Amino acid sequence: METVPPELKPSPALKSWQKPFFVAFLVLWIAEESLAALKIDLPSHWRWLDAAFLAVTAFTTLLALGRRLPAQNVFMTAVVVLGLAGGLNLVAGVTGVPYGPIIYLPASGEKLFDVVPWSVPVLWLIVVVNGRGVARLIMRPWRKTTYYGFWVIGFTSLLAVIFDLGLEPYAVHVKTLWLWHATKFAFTWGTAPLVNFLGWFVTCLLILFFSVPWLINKQPVKQAMDYYPLITWLLLNILFLTGNAVRHDWPAVAVSAMANAFIATYAIRGARW
Repeated sequence: METVPPELKPSPALKSWQKPFFVAFLVLWIAEESLAALKIDLPSHWRWLDAAFLAVTAFTTLLALGRRLPAQNVFMTAVVVLGLAGGLNLVAGVTGVPYGPIIYLPASGEKLFDVVPWSVPVLWLIVVVNGRGVARLIMRPWRKTTYYGFWVIGFTSLLAVIFDLGLEPYAVHVKTLWLWHATKFAFTWGTAPLVNFLGWFVTCLLILFFSVPWLINKQPVKQAMDYYPLITWLLLNILFLTGNAVRHDWPAVAVSAMANAFIATYAIRGARW
């Protein structure tokens, strides 16, 4: 019988910590959801709650990844995604390319090199890893086709754009994390220029291009279906939807609700295939 080398097995230590961190994520999500539903703005000395929620979400995302990947893969995935997201957003913060002219406000956290808040690359880690997990569920019926990997990358990048459609009005109007400078284009979404969403798609593609080798499971053992990325994804989008709804941003609510209902339906369908 073929044995799997220990270095190719999922880490028991990471797996053991995943559930406690996921419970902490749920507790903090309930707190954030309640604040959004009640339209409560936290005072500055309580902003640590938002930072804790983001950090715990990132940790539970990586620990969930450790349920099917070795520890070194999880670590390198975090290094590559955070490094690339941080570098690309540093360039964007200075040049405005590829997202457009953005100003980060104090609520978004301490800035790296006085340009981009630490929260931005952490957010990208959450989006890329969970988005790829959802894309894998959607594409599961076609996992044995020739171009399966490329389709997963494409769907993940599209999911990142859908995520940002709900995030932008929430970040600007609910959490006041950043502002957008006016551009020559009349149409915006949540005050964000349309080029921002193209920038999100391209950024996700670039990050995946370099991180996919670490996200591939080389263990030749069938594993249980992983619903954690889908649960995390939907809860974050429900949070955006709630915040946008109480401020009567109905276009953002409608687009986010319909898109994520479609995503959930096909992800669950794919998981049961």
